[in-house]
Amino acid sequence: MIFHAPHALLPEGWRRDVLLEVGPSGDFVSVSRGAAPAGAWALAGPVLPGFTNLHSHAFQRALLGRTQIASGSGDSFWTWREAMYGLVAALDEEDYLAIAAQNFAELVRGGYTTVCEFHYLHRGAGGVLTEPPERYARLLVEAARDAGIALTLLPVLYMRGDFAGQPLSSSQERFRGTPEMILRGLEALRSEFGGASGCRIGVAPHSLRAVPPAALQELIAGVSALDAGAPIHIHVAEQQREVEDCIGALGQRPVAWLFDHMPVDQRWCLVHATHLAGAERELLARSGAVAGLCPSTEGDLGDGFFPLREFLKDGGCFGIGSDSNLGADPFEELRWLEYGQRLRIEGRNVAALDAGQSTGAMLVQKAHAGGARAAGQPVGALQVGKRADFLVLNPAHRALLGLSPEHWLDALVFSSGAESPITDVYVAGHAVVREGRHQREKMIAQRFAKRMARLGLGA
Repeated sequence: MIFHAPHALLPEGWRRDVLLEVGPSGDFVSVSRGAAPAGAWALAGPVLPGFTNLHSHAFQRALLGRTQIASGSGDSFWTWREAMYGLVAALDEEDYLAIAAQNFAELVRGGYTTVCEFHYLHRGAGGVLTEPPERYARLLVEAARDAGIALTLLPVLYMRGDFAGQPLSSSQERFRGTPEMILRGLEALRSEFGGASGCRIGVAPHSLRAVPPAALQELIAGVSALDAGAPIHIHVAEQQREVEDCIGALGQRPVAWLFDHMPVDQRWCLVHATHLAGAERELLARSGAVAGLCPSTEGDLGDGFFPLREFLKDGGCFGIGSDSNLGADPFEELRWLEYGQRLRIEGRNVAALDAGQSTGAMLVQKAHAGGARAAGQPVGALQVGKRADFLVLNPAHRALLGLSPEHWLDALVFSSGAESPITDVYVAGHAVVREGRHQREKMIAQRFAKRMARLGLGA
């Protein structure tokens, strides 16, 4: 199949009259400029690569609108977490599938074509292990297929309640695992889905708080033996309290401890990494690991500000995620990221390090590259050998109307409104969204509404 784009964002920038040829495997086999040949499919507007969402907890989509009532006793990440645990206790398998599919469909419609799912609901009600043990993971694969999004599945190791070794609470029992259990599950998932297009299997030790050092070493050694290139994601330094507790238990700040004890490299994504000392920031940047930034969730939970400008000056790599899935718009995440930095340093155009650089273009370029690295998938560029995941923009949208191409990315990132600039979304060369509507939107939404009503969260 050959597509003709009136404009397309190539690695070197916007170009006119771009021909995108997609092979049978769903990858780009040629990307060139020229007149559209007979039979080429004419795309309605400018084209750019689909985004990677490098950090999602799909089930938390069910919390949207339900955690914003003040308790009067000092709300924080830790009080929000109790509301999340309440949802976890109520979920059954059909709920999990319906919520994940709804969330994934919203992500695709918003412009994400790949999602990294940080999956830690391994057990049924009361902490009873399902049979097969990977049952909930398989539901996520099914949901991703329903929604038409590529998936990097990251089963999570979660073992203890805090750095002091506190046992898991009853609310956390559905997360409980061991390195052996997770590795055995990885083998099963790799055997079943590892060769499928658009499905990558990695691993996620939840955090240093939830995984003891010996278990972390066992997990990383085990996954490396199974797949030396498998993505490894971990929550780290999200909250000041977490940093202080880590220093008390391990004698170091969390990122410093990771680099002293783990082989952190380009396979790793350090999610949030909000509270970094200068030396930690430099270590992260030099390693090639990705900083997984989730600005809307970090803002919602009051986490703090990642030191973006300093990290970029160090040569660091970042990507964006929706985390608790308050929203499904990559441009909004990038806008939150930049505006948060402007408030932090009381300046402007923070992500653009050099005179003449476009801030929006820098943010989009970095997010594409970092997201692809974190997902461990061939995405993030309109380029031969990459999967044909791309977005078609509405040329009449307010963010593009009357502007020349060099200003489009700035307008897309720094404009907001109810109407999405994205009209069509393609994953592996297949249209999943057309004219702003997901192809399976009605079925997925009806199922979601039914399960929300069962949970007492719907109308």
